[in-house]
Amino acid sequence: MMALGMFLGALVLLLVGIPVAFVFGAVSILFALVSPLGLEVFNVLPFRMYGIMSNTTLMAVPLFIAMGLILEKSQMAERLLLSMSALFRSVRGGLAISVVLVGAMLAASTGIVSASVVMMSVIALPLMIRAGYDKGLASGTVAASGTLGQIIPPSIILIILGDVMSVSVGDLFKGAILPGLVLVGLYLAYILLFGILRPEKLPVQHSEERVSLAETLVAIVPPLLLMVAVLGSIFAGIASPTESAAFGVLGAIVLSAVNRSLDRQMLTYAAFETVKLSGMIFMILFGATAFSLVFNELGGTDLVVEFFSHDIGEVWIFIGVAMLSIFILGFFIDFIEISFIIVPILVPVMHAFGIDPIWFAVLIALNLQASFLTPPFGLALFFLKGASHNLVSTLEIYRGIVPFIILQLIALGIVVLFPDLVFALL
Repeated sequence: MMALGMFLGALVLLLVGIPVAFVFGAVSILFALVSPLGLEVFNVLPFRMYGIMSNTTLMAVPLFIAMGLILEKSQMAERLLLSMSALFRSVRGGLAISVVLVGAMLAASTGIVSASVVMMSVIALPLMIRAGYDKGLASGTVAASGTLGQIIPPSIILIILGDVMSVSVGDLFKGAILPGLVLVGLYLAYILLFGILRPEKLPVQHSEERVSLAETLVAIVPPLLLMVAVLGSIFAGIASPTESAAFGVLGAIVLSAVNRSLDRQMLTYAAFETVKLSGMIFMILFGATAFSLVFNELGGTDLVVEFFSHDIGEVWIFIGVAMLSIFILGFFIDFIEISFIIVPILVPVMHAFGIDPIWFAVLIALNLQASFLTPPFGLALFFLKGASHNLVSTLEIYRGIVPFIILQLIALGIVVLFPDLVFALL
């Protein structure tokens, strides 16, 4: 009962809005004091924290963040979006199609959701609305495409899940590629179908402006080469994710220099933002480590395993309850909190049922992507509204994002029914 109270107490404090790391730490200390454990339970905490800090896999997190921030400031993503938009202008829904394709490429080269959403909100959203696009569809396309970095490697959440679930990050990257492409395909299919059923809401943008194949290649090839170099070195076994991330940072700096956007101000911005984001993630990780230590000592993990593996005893019920719980919590709390407080509780049950951890991790990653889009606290919605100002209303954003949330759930169902999508490249 104390373990259950600890879990519910942490959840309530998170929903209230108290910073995550402080919630985990404070709840851990409080329940250690009121239980027979006492503060002596924290004697092993320094060793666990040392293990986290010496984990070379987690070093990939700040490196991939730095790579994405450098590419964000190099204007390479802006040129890519403008070139693709001009290339697809003669196609019905061409601007929306280009946003999805650019979102996928940015996901594979940067993985920074906030940067992708803000950049496309500033550049693509005004173009789509001026062209006569339905505001709901336009805002939904931008927000959903910007979150593709959650499932398409190199994804920060896949690295975190790899550490939490003790599985190979390289295998997670391989396993997530086809599900990510399935999701991109569903987005494109929805846009094309919308154009057929509601052509007045998705017009063809007739314009005299044209872009040559050479200009398009100049915009596409550099990020594509970086993506192939980073992911290819991991998949080929040439480098670990951390080594590839370091190479990616170097490649981003080189591309910025070639684009003549490399300067001290940009590097300072990337360095400070990397420290801030990485510090936030690792502070949450430290707090979650203290929480899991006390929770396990109070028998919380044993309680969950007993409930699912013996009281229920059905693997598909467990998967359904786990996915539904993560989806509902995604309405209220961030993917990082879910990764550190919910996933560790599910891992022992996963092992008890003999579920493949790579497949289960990809399911969780697909599910967590929806947390960026689900109101009222979807971060992508905040980024979009903040960057677009009064161009679209909050109600229009919510209306436009609903079909894409449904598409994400369909993609999740497809991966559940066809697990070979995850194992095909392993």
